[in-house]
Amino acid sequence: MTNTATDTAHLYWNTQWQKADATSPWATAEPWVLDHARSLPPNSRILDLGAGIGRHALAFAAMGHQVTALDAAEAAISAIDTAAQAQGLAVATNLAAMTDLPFADGQFDHVLSWNVIYHGDETIVRRCLSEIARVTKTGGTFMATMLSARRVSVERALAPGREISRNTWTFDGPGDKVHPHYFCSAADLIALMPEFEMLTLFDRVHEKPGSWHWHLLAEKL
Repeated sequence: MTNTATDTAHLYWNTQWQKADATSPWATAEPWVLDHARSLPPNSRILDLGAGIGRHALAFAAMGHQVTALDAAEAAISAIDTAAQAQGLAVATNLAAMTDLPFADGQFDHVLSWNVIYHGDETIVRRCLSEIARVTKTGGTFMATMLSARRVSVERALAPGREISRNTWTFDGPGDKVHPHYFCSAADLIALMPEFEMLTLFDRVHEKPGSWHWHLLAEKL
């Protein structure tokens, strides 16, 4: 049966992170993410929110940045701690929900959240974005991906689905989409981020045909 609770996808991903290794597609850092990190001043304070097994957090640390990795899945935090120790890298880890970040206001120069924030309904998304705005310093940057509304029709063609609340869908079958996922338009996304100025916003597919994701880079006002 489809799960209609919100903010629960980390339960699925915890099992995936237990099985992930260096051959996993989640072990390879995204070029766009790395390019922006290289443009930041040395020793910048970076939060990798929803860090998974640490592909970006470890890369940021190797560049010499001060890195904090947060995830709600215990297996993710364990994987990052193990990898950081093996590679001799300093990465502070936090097991916490994305809607209640255990950090001070304006603590980070840059926040990354790759394929994370859309795991929940609009209330979860709003809370998370508000927390990100709170912990990002004025003039700091925020990079993220969000699910595009144009992807809903693709998902509905693959499996039965239902809209459980505004822009929030669940789908039957294997994978994490039995958990709520939020799909939005560009207008929705901009409206959700009043404390940021959008610098870059584009919609492209990921590894599978029809896997549309918004990619955004924004500056904290």
